[in-house]
Amino acid sequence: MADLRAEASATGTPETRSPNVGAGAEAQPGYPPETLEGWYAVHQVFRIARGSLRALPAGERQAIGASAVRAIEGVLTPTAADGAPAAYGRWATVERTNTEPTTGAHRRPDDRTASSAVTGRVEVEGLARAGAAAGDGGALTGAPRADGLPAGAGGPASGRPGWSVLVELVGSVGDVMVVHFRPTLEGVGEAQRRLAREPLFDHLEPVTSFLSVTEAGLYHLSAAVGAARVASGGTVGDAEYQAAMAERSAAERSNPQVQRRLYPPLPADMPYVSFYPMSKRRAVGQNWYALTLAERSRLMQAHGTTGRRYAGKVQQVITGAIGLDAWEWGVTLFARDPLELKRLVTEMRFDEVSAEYAEFGAFYVGRVVAAADWVGGVVGG
Repeated sequence: MADLRAEASATGTPETRSPNVGAGAEAQPGYPPETLEGWYAVHQVFRIARGSLRALPAGERQAIGASAVRAIEGVLTPTAADGAPAAYGRWATVERTNTEPTTGAHRRPDDRTASSAVTGRVEVEGLARAGAAAGDGGALTGAPRADGLPAGAGGPASGRPGWSVLVELVGSVGDVMVVHFRPTLEGVGEAQRRLAREPLFDHLEPVTSFLSVTEAGLYHLSAAVGAARVASGGTVGDAEYQAAMAERSAAERSNPQVQRRLYPPLPADMPYVSFYPMSKRRAVGQNWYALTLAERSRLMQAHGTTGRRYAGKVQQVITGAIGLDAWEWGVTLFARDPLELKRLVTEMRFDEVSAEYAEFGAFYVGRVVAAADWVGGVVGG
């Protein structure tokens, strides 16, 4: 599935594919497009072991529930240094000082929330605050960027810590999905471990887990640079191609549209979520990886045209998993209306790239839920 936005140039204006973008490159062998990576992601699906929970005394259920609420709320809005300080290096100690009460960007749950019992439905600040914390990308305080990007851009050096979200599933073999986005692999690992230490999670049975990293595939840019190299007597992937792609990719990474793909904010007003893994087909006569860059660029451009019709209705996060999971990509969709999820996926199934080359895994659909509400229902508050 393509991103809902067109592949953007460094100027912030979507590039349009010229009819001859692949001219002269059609005979080139399959070659991977350049990709840009951002936050690591883990999607975990659990099934509630209700029998073992019911066997616990009511007081013990309430105690483990209250502890779980504190832990879940803690991972929903992480700080820049959470998870893996060694992976951040000296940038782990760089914190924003302009944390305002209206955003609570790096605040922990207050004492009232942390100490409330689940039976009274803990008052939570809401996921909108997590979205603001993940998406505002404020400037760091007096520290230069280690990677040369503008202040406020994403990545480990930016101080933007990622976010997590809890999704209560409907109509699934699982009951709940926990999603973590963090700047490092160690960061998502620590988020997993933090919840695994909770006694409540002893009563949650893993259904599936998916490890990936946010990705922007530069199909059109790679095809255009490849065509230029072939036209000048070179080949796709030669030293001149690599140098040109490195320069263009650096410019693309600083583009605000690309930044939102690599470091996506959690939408505060789109509570319905659908997640599914997918791969590209490698069958005889339908091998995506044997196609030229130019052909793959053409197919993805057409695919993106369908997706752009849902801009403002659906927010999509694409994560790449080649080398990280058995599936090759993950697609996470957020929407205000769950029927928009169905409409988008249906339309895209008719695009050539999906009809001919896409393989899909299981779909997990539900609604974003506050930790106290979900835990209270689980432990019987």
